[in-house]
Amino acid sequence: MADRRLQVFTTVAQLLSFTKAAETLHMTQPAVTFQIRQLEEYFNTRLFDRAHNRITLTTAGKLVKSYGDRIISEYREMDNEIRKLTGDVLGPLVIGASTTIGEYVIPGVLGEYQARFPQVTVRLYVANTMGVIHMVESNEIDIGIVEGPVGNKNLVTEVCWTDELVLVTPPEHPLAGDTTVEPQKIMDYPFISREEGSGTREVISNYLRNHELAFSAIDLAMEFGSPESIKRAVAAGLGISVLSVATLDKELSLNLLAKTSLNPALTRPFSIVYQRQKFRLRAMEEFLLFIQEHCERISSES
Repeated sequence: MADRRLQVFTTVAQLLSFTKAAETLHMTQPAVTFQIRQLEEYFNTRLFDRAHNRITLTTAGKLVKSYGDRIISEYREMDNEIRKLTGDVLGPLVIGASTTIGEYVIPGVLGEYQARFPQVTVRLYVANTMGVIHMVESNEIDIGIVEGPVGNKNLVTEVCWTDELVLVTPPEHPLAGDTTVEPQKIMDYPFISREEGSGTREVISNYLRNHELAFSAIDLAMEFGSPESIKRAVAAGLGISVLSVATLDKELSLNLLAKTSLNPALTRPFSIVYQRQKFRLRAMEEFLLFIQEHCERISSES
């Protein structure tokens, strides 16, 4: 077992926050502080400077982090190779999912994975696409699943399945009875949008641009950070929106909302992203195989 103090230290050093490190490690903040204090006493030097409610690494702290990252990486690699011999799949797996996927798609997928590998401890972080990609880049999560384009060439991006975005209106709205809707008609009504940084918003913006329309010309009534808030606002008659069809099952069955496909149809890929050079623990390898099986099943059913 790698030295617990070193594990705690590298987590604090990565997040630069005792509070976030405590949450990540499932420890109390005093316990994290105690482990750091023990390590500082062992080296007889400060590893963090603490000032103005923020912490930074000292020169000694940077050196310890450099060696600590390598030691823990080697330990994980050793542990992984032994697990391959014994057939065990266990340990932590940290997944990040953009909002639509995190709220409507991934919980069921993780449930199936957890049932297959009950000894793996899965943690899920939900943010917008930009936030998830940043967490992959900074090594805060092992794998991201996002609904927007990924521009970082250092990340592996694998398209999983295709999602359709549809026009969402109240059932009595003038556009609700149409078979399909031209993108130009979106501009005629108050529009309720996801926030900047959202993959959904970026896909809509690109779609409009491809049809010589500008997102900035939309009659933007409101912005929300989740599909749930947008659906409630649309149902209340505050505007129209464009959302993933995967988010609408309940509202359509209760006749709270109506959906209409755009013409041409607006689709986007749901993609898996992870670091190209990242050492893959067995739990991560098995999840990648599992999610690929899931994607193939969805593709065959569609």
